[in-house]
Amino acid sequence: MPRFERLIVLVAVMFSPAHYALGAKQDEVDRVISAGREQNLVMEHLDRLCNRIGARLTGSDGLQNANEWTRDRFASFGITNARLERWGEVAVGFNRGPWSGRVVEPREGSLQFVTPAWTAGTRGVVRGKAILSPMNEEELAKLRPKLKGSWVVTPLPVKDGPRPAPGFLKTLGEIFDKAEIAGVIRPAKGELVITDGNSRITWEKVPTTPSIRLLQKQFEEVVGWLKEGKDVTLEFDIRNHFKKGPIPQFNVVADIPGTDKADEFVIVGGHLDSWDGATGATDNGTGVATTLEAARILMKAGVKPRRTIRFMLWSGEEQGMLGSRAYVKAHPELLPKVSAVLVHDGGTNYLSGMDATEAMMSDFQAAFADVINLDSKFPFAINKVSGIKSVGSDSDSFLSRDVPGLFWSQDGTAKYSRTHHTQFDTFDAAVPDYQKHSALVVALGAYGIANLDNMISREKLRAPGMPRGRRLGVQLEEMTVTEVVEDGVAESAGMLPGDVIVKVDGAAVADRGEMVAGVQKGDPKKKFTVIRDGKEVELTLDWTPRETEKP
Repeated sequence: MPRFERLIVLVAVMFSPAHYALGAKQDEVDRVISAGREQNLVMEHLDRLCNRIGARLTGSDGLQNANEWTRDRFASFGITNARLERWGEVAVGFNRGPWSGRVVEPREGSLQFVTPAWTAGTRGVVRGKAILSPMNEEELAKLRPKLKGSWVVTPLPVKDGPRPAPGFLKTLGEIFDKAEIAGVIRPAKGELVITDGNSRITWEKVPTTPSIRLLQKQFEEVVGWLKEGKDVTLEFDIRNHFKKGPIPQFNVVADIPGTDKADEFVIVGGHLDSWDGATGATDNGTGVATTLEAARILMKAGVKPRRTIRFMLWSGEEQGMLGSRAYVKAHPELLPKVSAVLVHDGGTNYLSGMDATEAMMSDFQAAFADVINLDSKFPFAINKVSGIKSVGSDSDSFLSRDVPGLFWSQDGTAKYSRTHHTQFDTFDAAVPDYQKHSALVVALGAYGIANLDNMISREKLRAPGMPRGRRLGVQLEEMTVTEVVEDGVAESAGMLPGDVIVKVDGAAVADRGEMVAGVQKGDPKKKFTVIRDGKEVELTLDWTPRETEKP
C-alpha cells in the first residue's frame, strides 16, 4: 500500500468510534482495570447489604435502610449527586421478625417453612391440633366443631384427583377466618420454600389468619400421620408485623457526569428490593453489589466519560417492576437521550455476554472490546439476535418505551433456580470470583458505551411477536390470583384478585408450570377460564404488540 494511502487509513482509524473509546481513552481503561483488580470491594458491599441490613421487601424498614445506605455508599465514592427519588407508596408496610415451628406429637421435631409476605403472624407461641382441610360441604359440616384453634392442613389437588367444588376454597377461607383457626398449612415445592405475597391490602382489611408453606417432605409426613388417624400437634411462633401507611418508596440514583455528551446517558443497575424469606443475596443483592462496585471503580480510576453514567437501584421490582416503570413514566423527556440500560438481575454467575441486534453489533464490539479480552477464565461474547426480548426485570420497563433495555447473559456453576425467592438466597450463595469479575465488566461496559461517538441504535430493537414478553402480571398462591399488577395484561383483561385459574385455551391447568406452558404456545391471544364467585368466567389475555410497541 502506498504511503499516502496508509496515512489516510491511519487517520480514518484514529477518528473512528472504536479508536476514540479504546485508543484515546486507553489510559483510563487501564486505570479502571487496575482499580477493579487491586482492591475489589464487591463482596464487602454484599456482606453489608445481606448480613447487616438483611431482607429488603418493598414497604419494609429493611428496604428503607438499604435505600439510605446505598445512597450514602455512592456518596462515599465521591459521587456528590447521589439521591433518593420517590416513585410511589404502599398502603401497608410489612416487617418480618423471627419465625419458628415444631411438631409436638406424634414425635418432636423442628419444621422448615415460611409465610407469604403481607400475611398474619401469630400472637406469641400458638399450639394446636392439625386437621385435614375439608374438600366439600359435607366434610366441612363434620369438621366445624374442631376448627377453632386448629392448624388446617390443605393438600394441593393432584392433576387427576378429586378437586374442591368451584368457589369452595374462597368460601372456605372466609369460614376459617370466622372460626378462628390457628392457621392454614400448605406444601412448598420440593426442597424449596418459596416466598411471595400480595402487597395490595388495606389497613382496614389486613389478613388475620397465618398462612404457612411447609417444606414438602415435612408436609407429606404430617398428611400421612393424619390419614393414619394419628393425633398431630403443631406449634408455631411467627413474628409478622404490619405498618400503617401510606409508606413512600424510592429509587436510588447516582451520576458520574459526562463531558461533551453530558445530556446523554448510560444507565446501569439492578433492583434493591427482595423477598424476605431469606436475605435477598442473589436476587438481587449480587446486582446491587456489582452496581455499587462499578461506581467505586470508575470513581477510583478518575474517568471522564463522554456521556453521563447513571447508576440506579430500583425498588418494587418483585411487585411488577414498579420503581423502574414509574421512573420511565415520570421522565419521558429523558428516554430519547438514554443510549442503553444495562441490568444485572440474574444471580451470582459471571457476566458472560450481551445480546445485540445487527444494528448494534459494531458499536458493541467496540464498546466491549476490553471486556472480551479481560480474562480467558470468564469468556464474554456479543450475541447477535433478531431483536431484544423481554426478560421480566427492570430492563423491560425501558424496552417497552423503545429504549435499549439490556440484560446481561451469565454463565458459571451457581444454580440460580435453587436460590431464586427461596430460603437458600443468602450471602454464602454468592461466588466471590464471579462477583469481582462481574463488577469490573459492568464498569468497563458502561464506560465503553458512554464513550462511543453515537448512541446505541434502536433500529428493529425488539424481538418480533413478543415485545412485552408473555408476563401475566399477577401474583399467585397456588392457582388463586392474590394480586393483579397495574397496567399488566391480566388487569387489561379484567382478571381480579380471588380468581382461580383453571384453563388456558380450554385445556385444564393444575399448576403454575402447566399454565406457563399453555401461555407460551402459539398465538399471543389466550383464553383464560377462571372461577369467580363459584362460576366459570372466560377472559381474553392479549400479548399482541400495541402500535407504539411494534419493532
